[in-house]
Amino acid sequence: MGRFIYDTVGNSVEVEDRTLAHLRIVFMNKLRRGEPFMFDVDAGPGGDRRSFWIHPSVPLQFSFHGSRTPRINRVWVEALMQAASGPNGLTVVPEPREDAVLEEG
Repeated sequence: MGRFIYDTVGNSVEVEDRTLAHLRIVFMNKLRRGEPFMFDVDAGPGGDRRSFWIHPSVPLQFSFHGSRTPRINRVWVEALMQAASGPNGLTVVPEPREDAVLEEG
């Protein structure tokens, strides 16, 4: 399990390394374009959720537990990018097969 760390005051949530690697790409691309967005993520047992307003002025860290970089599923990255650009912001959607075709929407 890796950790997504937001701001400098210890706001963080655990995220599985494979998922975190894909989220990192989405965050990097959205912020590079100057596009802030909402990120909702499960924050532990009991169905707790946390919402983060992701903005270029706030420091971010992605801390990976494992030493191996996961293979990136481009279809999943695109699905996450679509979610991040939608009205509800980014939530972690299930990983599709790499040969899946995304719906236009």
